[in-house]
Amino acid sequence: MKPMAILQTIQVGTPQRYVLPAADGGRKRSWATSFFRTPSPERCWLATTHLVGNVQADTKNHGTPNQALLLYAAVHYPAWRQALDRPEIGPGGFGENFTVAGLDEATACVGDVYAVGEAHIQVTGPRYPCIKISRRWGIPTLTARVAETGRTGWYCRVLQEGWVEPGVPILLVDRPYPTITVARVNDFGHGRNRDVEAARELAACPLLPEAWQRLVVSRTMGRE
Repeated sequence: MKPMAILQTIQVGTPQRYVLPAADGGRKRSWATSFFRTPSPERCWLATTHLVGNVQADTKNHGTPNQALLLYAAVHYPAWRQALDRPEIGPGGFGENFTVAGLDEATACVGDVYAVGEAHIQVTGPRYPCIKISRRWGIPTLTARVAETGRTGWYCRVLQEGWVEPGVPILLVDRPYPTITVARVNDFGHGRNRDVEAARELAACPLLPEAWQRLVVSRTMGRE
């Protein structure tokens, strides 16, 4: 197995209620979320459906087996700190469970299988940025900027349960689709690539979730 990266930090979260700033002089609103995650030095058990200790607040849009684990590239944080002038932004700041050094959207491929500690995980596709990112940092434009930059993070399913801990190597076990990177799916899904034949190739990938298959085709054909 080929070492690909390092599991830099692990984050879990449980639903907590936060107060949102008032907008345009309106009333303040509260928000229940587990998006606020900070690194923990403890090892964690990675189960088939989730990282033990992590609880999703929004089970309607999150928490499927294809979204058991959210990864984010550590290399993005210095860029965000500089661009946003927010020195406090760091691992866990984009709601991820694993912050990884040595992998990003351009090098992680749909279908990749990684050994992380005792566990095996498989890349399923990008995280589609949502309003929670903007809410977390109080920056209304941030969700759109995440989509524009392609620094979205990506989801994995769990193929083999086991203990994981910060600092362990991430080893490449299998790569069935070396040309279908997370970055490439993002480009099609956000309308930055209009190559119809290439879009059909991506949409035919059986390991890409159906929602992304549909989005890739519809955005390429100009239906959305």
